[in-house]
Amino acid sequence: MERWIRPDLRDLLTYSMAVSPEELAAAYGIRPDQLIRLHANENPYGPSPRAREALRNGPWHCYPDPQGRALRRALAEYTGLDPEWIALGNGSDDLIDLLARLLVGPHRAALIAEPTFEMYALSVRWHGGHVHIVQRDEMFRLPRETLLEAVQRLRPAVVFVASPNNPDGQMLPEDVLRAALEEGAMVIVDEAYFEFSGHTFAGWLSRYPNLVIVRTFSKWAGLAALRMGYALMHPDLVQAYDKVRPPFNVNLAAQRAALASLEDRAHLLENVGRLVAERERLYRALQAFPFLRPFPSHTNFILCRVIGRDAHRLWEELLQRGILVRRYSTPALRDTLRISVGRPEHSEALLRALTEIAEEVPHGNP
Repeated sequence: MERWIRPDLRDLLTYSMAVSPEELAAAYGIRPDQLIRLHANENPYGPSPRAREALRNGPWHCYPDPQGRALRRALAEYTGLDPEWIALGNGSDDLIDLLARLLVGPHRAALIAEPTFEMYALSVRWHGGHVHIVQRDEMFRLPRETLLEAVQRLRPAVVFVASPNNPDGQMLPEDVLRAALEEGAMVIVDEAYFEFSGHTFAGWLSRYPNLVIVRTFSKWAGLAALRMGYALMHPDLVQAYDKVRPPFNVNLAAQRAALASLEDRAHLLENVGRLVAERERLYRALQAFPFLRPFPSHTNFILCRVIGRDAHRLWEELLQRGILVRRYSTPALRDTLRISVGRPEHSEALLRALTEIAEEVPHGNP
């Protein structure tokens, strides 16, 4: 079989969350409905009631509007930009992948500041592009000089950055973005957690045609299963993007649910406020554990460095108690766990589990 597969893709790593929570729960003897999912930054409050109602009945035998005109008009009202500045995608992963297809591809390169969301590098490599890496410091900061030197030296076709960044939750400094844009680099800013941070670079689009902003309905609107994302970018780039995407890449159910979510944004943003308040409460509570060093976050998750313990062992001890958080295998993140913010009762279950673990004899000691 290998002789038919592209050689450059044979050994490519897949997305690290390939194992389903249901499989993990079964492996540890936990019923899936008892598993507390704090691993994927999902919204525990779920979709808007209006979105649920919008999905109740529909002309599901018909193709969706390939241009998503109604949704783009609603997003124009939400973002303050005209519809021609808006592109739609089957989740932000689809937008990232199609932008990599359009802007990178063979014989071109992307610059990525790691650790960050792994789909940037995967998408570039899937399309035959080369990935240049610039490393954040030990506190996951991205100094202006670090990125600027790499842009000037490597002249990448695209720079991928996130604001806030995943997995650490920190904002992208304005001077870092401005330096890259003024060097003429095409910069894609992932604002998946915009509603939680309250900060956007959308106001920069009129000044910088080389800026793209990617967002999603998965986090704030609770539509992760339906895959609905959008990008804000220059109209000429939207037209080019439309030439490389499948005509029906955004299904009708996702479009309808997104429209209903925008109509019910007050309700959804109240839930965002609840999660932000719970994030701050959980952040303070996690600081009480001497083996955890949580990082301040502007998202719906908290990254913790594990001190004096094995992070993978701690992940397993939590899973044995029915709590699934995110672990990593890459060197820069192997000593960390990322914890999604859930409802208050989810936080309480997590804190009880951590207290139990803290009171046990350390693993491996007599």
